[in-house]
Amino acid sequence: MKRVLLLLPTSSYRNDDFLDAARRIGIEIVAAHNYCHQLAPTWGMGPIMALQFDYPVQAAEAVLREINGPLDGVLAVDDSGVELAALLCERLGLPGNPVFAVRMLRDKLLFRQLLADEGCTHPAFRHLLTGEDPRSLLAGLTFPVVVKARRLSGSCGVIRADDAASLVEAVARVRAIQGRCDRDAAALGIVVESFIPGSEYALEGILTHGELTVLALFDKPDPLDGPFFEETLYITPSRLPSVIQARIYDEVARVCRAAGLVTGPIHAEMRVNAQGVWMLEVASRSIGGLCGRILEHLLGTSLEALILRHLVGDPLIVGGVGGGAGVMMIPIPRRGIYDRVHGVAAAQAVPGVTGVTITAQPGQSISPPPAGSSYLGFIFARAASPEEAEAALRQAHAHLRFEIRTGIPAAGRA
Repeated sequence: MKRVLLLLPTSSYRNDDFLDAARRIGIEIVAAHNYCHQLAPTWGMGPIMALQFDYPVQAAEAVLREINGPLDGVLAVDDSGVELAALLCERLGLPGNPVFAVRMLRDKLLFRQLLADEGCTHPAFRHLLTGEDPRSLLAGLTFPVVVKARRLSGSCGVIRADDAASLVEAVARVRAIQGRCDRDAAALGIVVESFIPGSEYALEGILTHGELTVLALFDKPDPLDGPFFEETLYITPSRLPSVIQARIYDEVARVCRAAGLVTGPIHAEMRVNAQGVWMLEVASRSIGGLCGRILEHLLGTSLEALILRHLVGDPLIVGGVGGGAGVMMIPIPRRGIYDRVHGVAAAQAVPGVTGVTITAQPGQSISPPPAGSSYLGFIFARAASPEEAEAALRQAHAHLRFEIRTGIPAAGRA
């Protein structure tokens, strides 16, 4: 039986999906988590259950000391573990991506510099050091701009600014968010870049010896114009003309080669306008949240099973049925404490809706972007066409009513 070390963040939605997939296809999982390293021993947990993913060198040493028996692969479920996974593959002689590549792709500044060096279409960008006055950038800026934390994922720590006053405010907020979420915040600084108009898309793919296989291209039909950038709908197959889809595939493959990625899942985000395809990010991991569930009928297997099989060297076989599919990441309407939801049964009864999963727990503190990076839950749909899948998701969401009470103590203005 193949044996895989799976890096499972305690906050990830996808842990159970990967573990279930491994059981179904007969892969033994060695689970490693990032529980608190101070509390885990008192709970009877061993060292690999309390890895500090953001200290990859130390975490790798702990794994190498504690792992019992050979491994056939190492896989990180989300961004927080990709550098550790790459380092372990390097140390164990397993197929994996170079450490420098995954480190660069996690960093928005280094990624922008890569695009510039490769001659890719990219926004003008500036690096604002910690403590540097944002007004020092004004002479070279054309508004609107987007202020970004360097290593946070999703829409966390991303704010649009339309003038000098909103730039100063956005910088203060992003610095506060990054300071709470990234141990290296003081050394990193932040990125200020030109706002890219246009529609946004996402690509899910997998690399085999550096060659890209596209698994899905998603439309994001809701406008993402700011000032915050909370994602909601992913719809596939894309309704873009085939010639533009081909350009996206080529550009993603080009960036993967330039970065040095060679194997495993990739998730790319881009904007498209009259000037071309603008890469927003390429991540060496698969799609986040529970969104991958909508691909099962298109792939003929779960996305997690496909990734695990590919990891241990099985042939990449993709083949399912057609039609449209979509997912809504249920947005958080306001900061507060989640109590309950009404209307789930009505939402599930909408034709085309295949499931409604509420992931927020009663009593949980919630916050929308730019401070938060989670969702209330997910709605899934399948239909004959992408248009019908999108309509089903919007209709189902209209049935849901969330009770959210105030009472979270303010922590700055995040």
